[in-house]
Amino acid sequence: MKVLKFGGTSVGSVNSILNVKKIVESVDEPVIVVVSALGGITDKLIFTSRLASKGDAAYRKEFSEMVERHKSVIAGVVPRSKQSHVMKKAEETLEELENIYRGVFLIKDLSDKTSDTIVSYGERLSSLIVSNVIDEAELFDSRTFIKTHRQFNKHVVDFEHTNDLIRQTFRSQPKIALAPGFISSSMDDGEVTNLGRGGSDYTASILAAALDASILEIWTDVDGFMTADPRIINSAYVIEHLSFTEAMELCNFGAKVIYPPTIYPVFHKNIPIKVCNTFNPKAPGTYISREAGKKETKNDRKAIIKGISSINDTCLVTVQGLGMVGVIGVNYRIFRTLAKSGISVFMVSQASSENNTTFAVKNEDAALSVRVLNEEFAPERSRGEIEDILAEKDLATVAIVGENMKRTPGIAGKLFGTLGRAGISVIACAQGASETNISFVIKLESLRKALNSIHDSFFLSEYKMLNIFLAGVGTVGGHLLEQIKHQQKKLMKQNGVKLNVVGIANSKRLLMKREGLNLKTCLHDLKTKGIESSPAILRDEIVRMNIFNSVFIDCTSNEKIAGLYETLLNKNISIVAANKIAASSPYKNYMLLKETARKRGIKFLFETNVGAGLPIINTMNDLINSGDHILKLEAVLSGTINFIFNTISEDVPMSKAIRMAVEARYAEPDPRVDLSGKDVIRKLVILAREAGYVVEQSDVRINLFIPPQYFEGTLEDFWEKIPELDAGFEEKRKKLAAQNKHLRLVACMNSGDCELGLAEVGAHHPFFELEGSNNIIMISTERYRDYPMIIKGYGAGAEVTAAGVFADIISIANIR
Repeated sequence: MKVLKFGGTSVGSVNSILNVKKIVESVDEPVIVVVSALGGITDKLIFTSRLASKGDAAYRKEFSEMVERHKSVIAGVVPRSKQSHVMKKAEETLEELENIYRGVFLIKDLSDKTSDTIVSYGERLSSLIVSNVIDEAELFDSRTFIKTHRQFNKHVVDFEHTNDLIRQTFRSQPKIALAPGFISSSMDDGEVTNLGRGGSDYTASILAAALDASILEIWTDVDGFMTADPRIINSAYVIEHLSFTEAMELCNFGAKVIYPPTIYPVFHKNIPIKVCNTFNPKAPGTYISREAGKKETKNDRKAIIKGISSINDTCLVTVQGLGMVGVIGVNYRIFRTLAKSGISVFMVSQASSENNTTFAVKNEDAALSVRVLNEEFAPERSRGEIEDILAEKDLATVAIVGENMKRTPGIAGKLFGTLGRAGISVIACAQGASETNISFVIKLESLRKALNSIHDSFFLSEYKMLNIFLAGVGTVGGHLLEQIKHQQKKLMKQNGVKLNVVGIANSKRLLMKREGLNLKTCLHDLKTKGIESSPAILRDEIVRMNIFNSVFIDCTSNEKIAGLYETLLNKNISIVAANKIAASSPYKNYMLLKETARKRGIKFLFETNVGAGLPIINTMNDLINSGDHILKLEAVLSGTINFIFNTISEDVPMSKAIRMAVEARYAEPDPRVDLSGKDVIRKLVILAREAGYVVEQSDVRINLFIPPQYFEGTLEDFWEKIPELDAGFEEKRKKLAAQNKHLRLVACMNSGDCELGLAEVGAHHPFFELEGSNNIIMISTERYRDYPMIIKGYGAGAEVTAAGVFADIISIANIR
């Protein structure tokens, strides 16, 4: 024998009731069917009763809508041969309800007893309808066999009498028995009571346990228990197998698939539960049994935890004081007082020093908790032994659940490390000795970010997600978007990493979407759908999104964008910068950014600041981290100037070579930016700092090949005057050519002493054969003293720079 329970959405419409009919009639063994009220009716019954109790005549409109709803369903689903009978019974029942509402309206009072009676009508009506739709179904009244007594102002099932009555009622069970869920009656006076919101699940479980059913099936509108709330986490998926303990923990902490008390009766009889979808009956659903693991899926085996649940209606109440230390019975008094007031506590955390006890309750219970505890501990408070009771609202409780957590070291460390890297502070936490649940309380505003971070970190997601904000979508940024688009599927398949571009911005507009932008259309969408932007707006929108595992990519050369780094790092957003301004800014700011990233457990990467895509900074860091010491750096770091020197010839004077560099986009539109050496100075300062030296830009000695006066005036003035230097430079070129030498702009750092100037290099020098816009660096260390390490290759160009930025992004994805 099976017990099948169908929720409100499953019986909420004509089509859904027909689905129920098909499911029940396909079962080839005796069944007991338990139904909830039509979807939304219980809420409407409560709302209407409150209107009536306030003397608000609008209750009549609400009641009329309920009447029409039920009549419409009866007309649409009950066979014509039964319609008149069912309609008559329904009208009689609704008339009773109308009379009760009228009485409440007249006396403007709503007692608990009357309220319990009103809400019972939802299940009474739905069971009447559904029992007349399913062939051979026989209707039973749950009030005659589900009995309750009062305990702490709540209706509690009297199992001894209830089980006896159920066995008597179903001694000769029909093929299909149908009963309303939720409703019950008092053992003391026979008045209508109920099992609480969600109590239809509980009704079904009580019946299954009392009659030793083979299985309890809970039919609802979802495919089963999910690894997390799919409204918050897009990658959440159905958990195919759970143990009773795992299911109970998930239910107690906010997973609303099953009413928590449902599990107890069937657990004791070892009757499995299966959660099924009325609207997708072929889905495997979630199977709950004493042991979940015999049929583990690939995802189940991979994940240490089974699921994450949360309660966003959380208030922490704290009782604290030195007078609590070593005193026996304080906690007994706390929880006895709360129980007497009917206050449910769902998490407890206590300091080992015993000087405080913190517990979590619903926000609506906060004021009462504080009042009754202040009264209970009034003598101790007057003596200063216990402080005034504190309540902190706007919090959320999160629980990670899984039997595989037992005896597995490092789970708590990984959990709190994940939260720390996301910038989420834990206010209170608790873990039972069973090790199947770690619960913690955080600010409500951090809930979405916390759930996504944990889901991603514990491999509950199919892919490890990295959420990207990109500032600057010009040459470098544009190439980066193309590279991400091209590699996205490969990274997901081979590396299990999903790069999700959630925001892009140029100097004027900003486009953001939490779910991810369409990389095929995002540049067009930025123009047509983007909002007006500025560095401040960009910062505020990124912070407001508060998304997990996020990286800010700066492909601009904007000083104000670089000024956002500190704020973003403090919000636990990693930075990848092609922009050199921050890393070459005053040393104090450079170190502040590095230290902030280190303390926050995130990354501040700027590999492309020097050498575009060449692995220069990473190589230097590897040398230092392995115990080596960098003594000297010699480098050609300007691809632009190297291109100019390599292009100058008898037929191409220097002024033309400079124009060619601009046209080839090796130089800025205003080439004076490159020719001034400022860019190379920044690179040299960055390298010296990464080598471990304290260097400012002003410390670099400069010997340039273009006199200072040529940098004055407008760009047009520059182009007009620069040919004046062609003849002199050609003379120098010929002289060097005769000696088989080349001219190079060399940046040098020797034990922290920095210099930039022209150097004449011979044919045997590593810098001699440096073609096009290539860069080269020689690194002399204690290990590489006699034969310096040389790194050489493309040092300029949007594509290779974008590739270097991409490599930094992947390095962040791989460590998360």
